[in-house]
Amino acid sequence: MEASRQIGGSQVDHYGGAPEIVIITGMSGAGRSTAAKSLEDLDWFVADNLPPAMLVMMLDLARRASAVPQVAAVVDVRSRAFSTDLKSALAELEAIGAHPFVVFLEASDETLVRRFDNVRRPHPLQENGRVIDGIAAERDQLYGIREQADLVLDTSALNLHELRARMRDVFGNGQETAVRVTIVSFGYKYGLPVDADMVVDCRFLPNPHWVPELAPLTGQDAAVRGYVLGQPGAAEFLRAYVEALEIALSGYDKSGKHFVTLAVGCTGGKHRSVAISEEIAARLAENWPEVQVSHRDLGRE
Repeated sequence: MEASRQIGGSQVDHYGGAPEIVIITGMSGAGRSTAAKSLEDLDWFVADNLPPAMLVMMLDLARRASAVPQVAAVVDVRSRAFSTDLKSALAELEAIGAHPFVVFLEASDETLVRRFDNVRRPHPLQENGRVIDGIAAERDQLYGIREQADLVLDTSALNLHELRARMRDVFGNGQETAVRVTIVSFGYKYGLPVDADMVVDCRFLPNPHWVPELAPLTGQDAAVRGYVLGQPGAAEFLRAYVEALEIALSGYDKSGKHFVTLAVGCTGGKHRSVAISEEIAARLAENWPEVQVSHRDLGRE
């Protein structure tokens, strides 16, 4: 028999009446404290810098306090045994039917280095090396945890307010929802979005950049949109890909996956990927109302 879980609401039916528990972890400097504060603002009980071994104890205490229906813990790297300790704690929670929901916060090396430089603090794992050495060591430790996470949030391009908004979107709604789809347009020359579940390459379509009257416009302009969607193969591609997406999203929904990020790329993230992202979102919206579109690299050129 499986316990049911509704992320973002208080109506959670766990084994033994256990309260909902969220574990926030990920890279140092990626925004764990901001994510925790967001949950506190939503009336969650949040424990910061909690050793993994104490997760089960915290949950037991919350079970006894009927006024604490939702609990969260921020868990970070404190020792070389961190990854093993957290995996063991997650296994213990699953064994007692708690079904923890793991949020992993990610950011690019460049972003993390800049953030540590701004606050003039050393990375907790850099020892006698550089900040980038500590980041590399932490990524190595967290690799297995990241793979197990229910939700990966890349905060490289997010400010504090945007990260809080994302947390509110995920955990602030008590209504039961289907899979939430985020479609991110991007430029390959700026790198792949690290939190993408699926990636679409639009570079097979002619580039409006080489059309003088279209070059200064973006994929949000009607002229560019008409040009991109009117190219040979565009309609067939969209029809086939959206059909495949519908199948994949239905599978995710049945398996309990709550969040899916689709990355749509072209060379610079200005024309083709923007137009295709908007069109995919429009076609998905009928069956998947929780669709959001974000243009990561628009305006970057």
